[in-house]
Amino acid sequence: MITGKNYIGNTTTASGNKTFKTFNPQKNTENEWTFTEATSAEVNKACELAANAFKTYSKVSGAKKAEFLRAIATEIENLGEELLNVYCLESGLPAGRAGGERGRTLGQLRAFANHVEEGSWVEATIDTAQPDREPIPRVDLRKMNVSLGPVVVFGASNFPLAFSTAGGDTAAAFAAGCPVIVKSHPMHAGTGELVSSAIIKAAEKTGMPNGVFSNLNSSGIEVGQELVQNPNIKAVAFTGSLKGGRALYDLAGKRDEPIPVFAEMGSINPVVIFPKALENRALAIAKTYAGSITLGTGQFCTNPGLILGIKSAGLTNFVNTLAEEIVNIEPSCMLHPNIAGAYEKNKEKALSQNGIEVLGAHSENVQPNFVKQVVTTVEGKTFLENSTLHHEVFGPYSLVVQCKEEVELREITSKLEGQLTGTVISDDNEISNYINIIHELENRVGRIIFNGVPTGVEVCASMLHGGPYPASTDSRFTAVGVDAIKRFVRPFSFQDWPNNLLPAELKNENPLGILRTVNGKKTTDEI
Repeated sequence: MITGKNYIGNTTTASGNKTFKTFNPQKNTENEWTFTEATSAEVNKACELAANAFKTYSKVSGAKKAEFLRAIATEIENLGEELLNVYCLESGLPAGRAGGERGRTLGQLRAFANHVEEGSWVEATIDTAQPDREPIPRVDLRKMNVSLGPVVVFGASNFPLAFSTAGGDTAAAFAAGCPVIVKSHPMHAGTGELVSSAIIKAAEKTGMPNGVFSNLNSSGIEVGQELVQNPNIKAVAFTGSLKGGRALYDLAGKRDEPIPVFAEMGSINPVVIFPKALENRALAIAKTYAGSITLGTGQFCTNPGLILGIKSAGLTNFVNTLAEEIVNIEPSCMLHPNIAGAYEKNKEKALSQNGIEVLGAHSENVQPNFVKQVVTTVEGKTFLENSTLHHEVFGPYSLVVQCKEEVELREITSKLEGQLTGTVISDDNEISNYINIIHELENRVGRIIFNGVPTGVEVCASMLHGGPYPASTDSRFTAVGVDAIKRFVRPFSFQDWPNNLLPAELKNENPLGILRTVNGKKTTDEI
């Protein structure tokens, strides 16, 4: 049952006098639930509880953290159809998407449980003492990753489950031994509250400290700002716009103790299609990309917003087919009127630029909050001269840049801003002719794709979901997959420490049986 209250540790409160409701974009009306915004006192209380919980939770064993993570997944499953129904009412997304995203969320939680239960993720490194070494004896040094501290997670608008309350950021922080305070996204606060209730039940059943989790509601930016500025907070995770992520990054940098902000922000995910691929299969590529551009109403962070090719008959066939296919796809609903409004505003700004030509656009009337997909094209020279065309239009919009030759294509690729993904469409025997372009693209993206589409992010250890700024604030880390845990830890060394007082991961006996680096060699052996 949705109460509209905030979770401050194990307690639900609603002491504020400011309220808001979520919105059903399919019905174009507000939902029935009323949510109370968190007060400054509630923010401070949540942060204090998290700081106290950290003292205990940071020392919890990997096995116990795994039990907690698995319990969260089970409690989310126990919410049953109610969670899926509320998800759909607040997002306008179909039931199939709701079920799929729930499955992804459960999978992430269980993957992190397996990861911390096995234990080698701490990267234990040991260099034993050499008291007889000449000319200077070597001390005993032992290093491992330790928890960073309480983490604030901002729920994402476009993934009410997988990137929100119990999404990848929260799962990674819990796995790292960090308490979490979620700033629930106001567009799906009901979904967030239900998931929060599951996390609290799991925490209580597995004996986690009060304050290991809190969930705060707010329709504005004030609560988020207070959380980032609170001295008890040690890191921030955010998925959203460049404007929002950069504001949090700057705010965190101005603190007396600056803290890291791991923000995943804008990306137009360039796709480079080489000539032979266009010559041999332009129609098939166009049909595939029409589906990718409009998938989920273009509301994926990996939506292909930029397509690059060299002028040719094949490119002409591609753009003509892409235009035809785009028009034939039925428009769909966006997540919220505000997002639909932003799409229309940004689309019109892009269309108003000199040299832009509309290739294909759905022209029939649509329901409120449904938007019309558009594909445009521009000359390579014009794209280079106008930075506005490089900006993301969040939604079912894509720009095809027609380059006059390979030199111009390489120049454009080299001047792109940082992106989450880059895609290469090529016949196998031609990619070697464009190695310089591939290298330029590698320097601008976090993940490069061969003969596929960027939409779709697999949750596994090899995934890198991040990229150079402004795709993310730190290209060294991923927001997806078990390596996302590395954002919320720091390396820590013990020097000449008594063996019986060392963490289990660093003891001579290696009681956890984890893989360690001992005197330069990977081993699970005792010392």
